[in-house]
Amino acid sequence: MTQIAPVPAPAAARAEVKTAGHVIVDSLIAHGVKRTYVVPGESFLEVLDGLHNSEVETVVCRHEGGAAYMAEADGKMNQLPGIAMVTRGPGAANAHVGLHTAWQDSTPMVLFVGLIPFEHRDREAFQEFDIKAWFDTGAKRVMVLDHPERASEIVAEAVFAAMSGRPGPVVVGLPEDVIRREINATLHPPIPVAPGGMTVTDWKALQAALKEADKPLFVTGGNDWTQEGADTLTRWLEEHHLPAAAEWRCEGTVSFDSPSYVGPIGYGRPKPTYDLLEETDLLVFVGTVPGDVITDGFVVRQDWEKKNFLVTIDPSMRGRSGPVSYQIVAKPDVFIRDLVLMDLPVKEEWKAWTSRMRQEQEKFAALPPAEPSSGQARMDTLMANLVPTLPEDAVITLGAGEHTNWAHRYFPTRRYASMLGARNGSMGYSVPSAIAASLAVPGRRVVTIAGDGEFLMNGQELATAAQYGATPLVIVMDNQEYGTIRTHQERHYPDRISGTQLKNPDFALMAQAFGGFGVKVENDADVPAALEAALKAIDEDKTFALIHLVVEQRVKAY
Repeated sequence: MTQIAPVPAPAAARAEVKTAGHVIVDSLIAHGVKRTYVVPGESFLEVLDGLHNSEVETVVCRHEGGAAYMAEADGKMNQLPGIAMVTRGPGAANAHVGLHTAWQDSTPMVLFVGLIPFEHRDREAFQEFDIKAWFDTGAKRVMVLDHPERASEIVAEAVFAAMSGRPGPVVVGLPEDVIRREINATLHPPIPVAPGGMTVTDWKALQAALKEADKPLFVTGGNDWTQEGADTLTRWLEEHHLPAAAEWRCEGTVSFDSPSYVGPIGYGRPKPTYDLLEETDLLVFVGTVPGDVITDGFVVRQDWEKKNFLVTIDPSMRGRSGPVSYQIVAKPDVFIRDLVLMDLPVKEEWKAWTSRMRQEQEKFAALPPAEPSSGQARMDTLMANLVPTLPEDAVITLGAGEHTNWAHRYFPTRRYASMLGARNGSMGYSVPSAIAASLAVPGRRVVTIAGDGEFLMNGQELATAAQYGATPLVIVMDNQEYGTIRTHQERHYPDRISGTQLKNPDFALMAQAFGGFGVKVENDADVPAALEAALKAIDEDKTFALIHLVVEQRVKAY
């Protein structure tokens, strides 16, 4: 009997075979990821190979902390998580600071970490570490790809976990031998994220509370908004003559120019917004909760007779402090979708209350004189000359320190995510976040204000800016000290300066060495010309620019 050879299946019907590392990249593309921030390592070469000529831009960074910060800033600006990739052991340790920022700031982020081969585990192999023990308490989930055929599924699970509920960081371990194995390249679809929403009971409870209140106050915060949601809330607040304050380092959700915007609430805040929390008879937190920073260390508004409504997708309300009258489990956009349908007559008391607080904010944010003084360079002069040049969609990024208060006071944040800051107080965030913002929104003016101590923690990422064409304006406020710590020191140990003083290099020359524009300014009279030259370099030469501003010690924004 003659045997008939089997007919091969049509090419379209045969499952494509790829390595797990390449499938990971394909899965990121399927989820809409535009770029990843990496410090390469031999442990995830297969993923790097998958990135070769892919749709995902690979931004090679100079330190894992810088890469993690860039991914975290990317997650703040977009609905999708920011993506970082680092190697095992030391690389993972260096990236941990970005994870902590994402955890405390509720930022969606996925950190991929190359690992030792599966068969070498638990033998004290080169750079071996326990990824779950390291990251379990500082990430929403820690997963390890031990089965190559689950590569696409784990990407989908990681992106979902980072975005669902209260957003945050997810860590995915990639053993180098597992990601080299060939598998069926079928991709797992994205997993939908539930946004929550107001029930009829929620809606009626909030409506009743607003009608009863004479001095209500909304507080916006977090990283879970869209521009459409922010614009809709702003219009609704203005129509009803209701005020909104911004969580610390979250300014811009309600525009700086809005008659409803009454200022920031957080460390170093102006006294009028400090007093607001006690004076208001109804607080509505949207996208955030009244935590440590907002309540000045769990001190303000702790009376359980106070009325607080918390709009947060996190049922655990992690990080909240003080009274909770009612929780609405919803992400900001779906809450606002229902809020604007509310039949709510405007009260005269609201008009007077909002107008009073808006006047306080306008007074606080009024620019200082633009005319230079005859003395040493001043941040006031720089801000007075910079702010009038800024377009509507300008972005400010901040690390940590007293230098950030000039931005809190004067920078006109007019869009959602126009202020990117490390709300966990992490230093070294300013330059990496400015690079990420410049790459994410090319053409927009991106400004970062860095302290002299903070700048040297990740200033080397200016090399990354030069390599990928990022064009931020970097302002380094050099007061030769760790200023915030010095302030605390003067409060508790007056006239006993210890461990806070710095001797700095010429930061302008550093900028030039990295391939950008740099100018050092010591005299206030030179500030306007230096700023003009820096902006010209950005706009005409398409490079980053750095102004090294040498200022007096102990001069503060407020």
